[in-house]
Amino acid sequence: MIATALDRIPMPPVARLLGWRVADARPQDGWIRIVFEEDFCNPAGFIQGGMLSSMLDDTMGPAVFIMTEGRLFTTTITMTVNFLAPAKPGPITGEATVTQLGKTIAFVEGRLTAADGTLLATASSSIRLVEAARALR
Repeated sequence: MIATALDRIPMPPVARLLGWRVADARPQDGWIRIVFEEDFCNPAGFIQGGMLSSMLDDTMGPAVFIMTEGRLFTTTITMTVNFLAPAKPGPITGEATVTQLGKTIAFVEGRLTAADGTLLATASSSIRLVEAARALR
């Protein structure tokens, strides 16, 4: 696995809850792949949409963090999620790409896929940039 700025900070509780782990990354491109292992299902046996949204959010923010070598932390301003297929328990892969990195705002796109390649959800986000030294205390 490639080393990233994420290796220098403790894993947050939400990442542990979601079963989060970095699978691959290209920091210079603002791209990251995260695998999630969680099974917070609704009564129909599918992963609840709010958990999928959390996975997308916890993929898109780290894309910015690694692209800036840990200098910038992110706070989500807006996030639009499109749910495309029901998500069954099992590994879910999140991918995110920084589409534009400004001085105070970044724009990021993300997607979640099932182990069989089914596209589960997509998202786009506008993210406020904060100096990591101020945000991570």
